[in-house]
Amino acid sequence: MPEVPGQNAAPVTPSASPHRGVGVSDVTLRPIGFWGRRQSVNAEATLQHCLEWMERLGWIENFDRVARGETTTDRPGWQFSDSEIYKLLEAMAWELGRTADESLAATFDALVARVGAAQDADGYLNTAFGHPGLPPRYSDLAMGHELYNIGHLVQAGVARHRTGHDDQLVQIARRAADQLCEEFGATGREAVCGHPEIEVALVEAGRAFGERRYLEQARLFIERRGRGILPVRPLLSAEYFQDDIPVRDATVLRGHAVRALYLTAGALDVALETGDQALFDAVTGQWERTVARRTYLTGGMGSRHQDEGFGDDFELPADRAYCETCAGVGSIMLAWRLYLATGDVRYPDLIERTLFNVVATSPSADGRSFFYANPLHQREAGAAASDGVNNRAEGGVRAPWFDVSCCPTNVARTLASLGSYLASTDDEGMTLLQYAAGEIRAGGFVLEVETSYPDAGTVRVRVLDAPHAEARLRLRIPGWADAATVRVNGEHPSTVAPGWADIRRSFRSGDELTLELPVAPRLTWPDPRIDAVRDTVAVERGPLVLCLESTDLPDGVGIDDIQLRSDAVLTAHRDGALAQGEIIAVPASTGSLPYRADRSHSSDPRPVALSLVPYHRWAERGPATMRIFLPVTG
Repeated sequence: MPEVPGQNAAPVTPSASPHRGVGVSDVTLRPIGFWGRRQSVNAEATLQHCLEWMERLGWIENFDRVARGETTTDRPGWQFSDSEIYKLLEAMAWELGRTADESLAATFDALVARVGAAQDADGYLNTAFGHPGLPPRYSDLAMGHELYNIGHLVQAGVARHRTGHDDQLVQIARRAADQLCEEFGATGREAVCGHPEIEVALVEAGRAFGERRYLEQARLFIERRGRGILPVRPLLSAEYFQDDIPVRDATVLRGHAVRALYLTAGALDVALETGDQALFDAVTGQWERTVARRTYLTGGMGSRHQDEGFGDDFELPADRAYCETCAGVGSIMLAWRLYLATGDVRYPDLIERTLFNVVATSPSADGRSFFYANPLHQREAGAAASDGVNNRAEGGVRAPWFDVSCCPTNVARTLASLGSYLASTDDEGMTLLQYAAGEIRAGGFVLEVETSYPDAGTVRVRVLDAPHAEARLRLRIPGWADAATVRVNGEHPSTVAPGWADIRRSFRSGDELTLELPVAPRLTWPDPRIDAVRDTVAVERGPLVLCLESTDLPDGVGIDDIQLRSDAVLTAHRDGALAQGEIIAVPASTGSLPYRADRSHSSDPRPVALSLVPYHRWAERGPATMRIFLPVTG
């Protein structure tokens, strides 16, 4: 049966799952809180910022040109620029699903009309192929991104449908999906897209619209992977395109990180909807090995710049980390689906890490500039970003826009739908998965959450309304929280271990739970198999990874001249930390090699006070060098 518009206002709604995410309209975040502030900035600034840039660069005009039937001689934007308009529409749809903003609604409708005017009679929709002056339809499946673009269009249509509408965008998306199924179905063209995304979109469309053929098409795309269908391009391997190994035969995520994560999320969806346990087990194993061996402390994924891809096991260089923001979004998409299917606490743990240290790191405080790549060690401060298009994904400063600008719109749609990841319901009650100040209404509960987390570790949950019968309220205790406590209605606090803390009772209005999470600074040591950061240590505070910025160092001292004392005492400093370190004395240049016969770095180290700040705030005070993993003395 198709979903009723507005019934499941969340990005992911498996048809059979023990856990259900809450809808975007079920959560109201306070604008003074960590995530509420960012969601407000996203709505008030980022959406318009993205729209203005795509208008300015002619990416939206591409649709107008197709609608007018003009011959294209010099099309602006990459062949995947259509997808940025679609991701923006998805972000707007989620935002309109949680707020009544008449101005945004008018902007949304006008943009949808321009997109719809470019759609062919049979449902095909693309501004880089299939029209006068452009290459034929589906003539470059490896690099053309036609199916990738439609995937994002379909996700935008699903978002609009789930937030209570069955209007023009929904119909545009469904016609495009229908044309695609006709072209690539079981009796059609046996092919796949060079950039996975359509798979995850089609499954969600099948769920939303009750169309089994969308699910079947997604399954076909998944099964076709790994058979070498796509032509190999110079410098780009079959692994890059996720066409080297069948999905169910892979043991770890590899190749282009975003492609791998989108594909795996789609494969998991297919496994859940078809009851394919072997495929589900394969994907779960891939996630486990990838997290254990190919994931950064921040939750970032992808260590290689050349192909924006995963490296080998334990190939996690801090200074050459790519950690694309979109890969962080893809990681959250995959982990969220795994949680809904299993209820395993590891998945929201990773989501929290990635949200605070990748997604929150990308946008500036004003929501108008972004990081594309997120290295853990910046050796050069770089120049201040220009007001124009940044042609480099890396550079140490947030930029207002990029030549390939997938990250701003991906951040926008994630923040607009953020509320749906904060809690879940099941047959026994509600689970609080992420902690943010606001109100949550689901599973018969109405809860008010008061917290300044992650700056402080106190989370107060007040029950405003509750189910009439006994129910369970479950709190996630993060994996790093070794001494957390829970107090119910002022009673003596109980110590709870990392995992789940269940409070089961007949709740009444006025009941209050107080969770205390230990957010004191702590040292985190890397696995010794990670060669690039052996004999270093990082500092974390609660869910936040901290870093040292050159901004906080004495004049003349570089970021790589610092080592942390092995006996350093860490103390909290606002939401960061203070520690004791040493400046490595730099000898006068003698022409000798930078090696010595013993482990000592200096005969006369000078003490220095170190002020570490949350990684998500780095470069906010201007261009700087930065590092997360610090060498240790002794």
